[in-house]
Amino acid sequence: MSAEGLLARRSLTRNRVRFAVSVGGVALALSLTLALDAIYAGVANQLTTYVDRAGADVWVGQAGVRNLHMVASWLPASVVEGVRAVPGVADATPILYSTDTISAGNERAVAYVVGLPADATMGGPWDVVEGSARVGRGEIIVDQGFARTAGVSIGDTVTALGRQARIVGLSQGTASLVNSVAFVSFDDFQAMRGGAPVVSFVLVKVAPAASSQAVAAAIGSEVPGVTAQTRSDFSTQERRLVMDMSADVISIINAVGFVVGLAVVALTVYVATLARRREYGVLKALGARNGVLYRVVLAQSFLSVAAGFLVGLAFTGLLAFVVARAGLNLELSISAASLIKVGLFSAVIAGLASILPIRQVSSVDPAVVFRRGAAA
Repeated sequence: MSAEGLLARRSLTRNRVRFAVSVGGVALALSLTLALDAIYAGVANQLTTYVDRAGADVWVGQAGVRNLHMVASWLPASVVEGVRAVPGVADATPILYSTDTISAGNERAVAYVVGLPADATMGGPWDVVEGSARVGRGEIIVDQGFARTAGVSIGDTVTALGRQARIVGLSQGTASLVNSVAFVSFDDFQAMRGGAPVVSFVLVKVAPAASSQAVAAAIGSEVPGVTAQTRSDFSTQERRLVMDMSADVISIINAVGFVVGLAVVALTVYVATLARRREYGVLKALGARNGVLYRVVLAQSFLSVAAGFLVGLAFTGLLAFVVARAGLNLELSISAASLIKVGLFSAVIAGLASILPIRQVSSVDPAVVFRRGAAA
């Protein structure tokens, strides 16, 4: 560490109460910005949870259908065999799908309702915490968050697709702020929709040596009337659609929080720097040049922000841990991009917030420092 850095660290920690207040103010401000970024990223992740966790490498839907949200996809059941015949396809599972409401008592919630064949190898719940992971006729698997809110459990009945079904399993990780996912039997879903020999999507597992992109392209060219996409492409389209529908509101909230957080950081650094003017004046009286004072002030600002950033990150991580175990349909996802963005902007703001106090420090008369305690 340079002489200026060492001097800055000693000056910061000499008055521990002042240092704690300074770091605490920065930490709270940065916690706000990090938490808002984490919520934004978490909501985006939740929007595609089913697509990402269904187990399919390729999604095959009706021609022109490129996402799940607010769409209807209907394909003749014969498409399933056509997909299975494409080279590179190791397995194919048809599902029926609709956005509907599930209700129990006075509780109603929007859900992706998925109809699963009895032998389905993909498309089902990936984390069943209670009961069965398989659904038969007259049965349903719902998210445990919905069950808890509605006050129902294994063996109770809920209404889905206009009919009652008995809960045989509770899943977790299948709900977001927008909706949850419920699973019924393929035969029940088909009967509820009039018994037509159709499917909504075909979920494809590609062979180990095959490329998902190549298999999706082959299905699109060899099977008429379908759109085939890799899981990542399908997930991207789903996220883009939903985020575009609400991006303005979410972005404004996130931007306001970011600006407020950085403003608090700037104010905290500015006030903390002014509070040490007498110390800087003493340094100047002892012969320190303005360049040295500038480096000391900047070093103190960056050290305060760095300490506040670490504390804020720890607090945000703790918040994410608590939220994950509180049973809320909310996920906080702390991304590397968010850390870099908040860290860089905080460092820049810390430097800018130090400019005015530095100029005041450089103009302090050492004689005045000793006579008036740096009251310029």
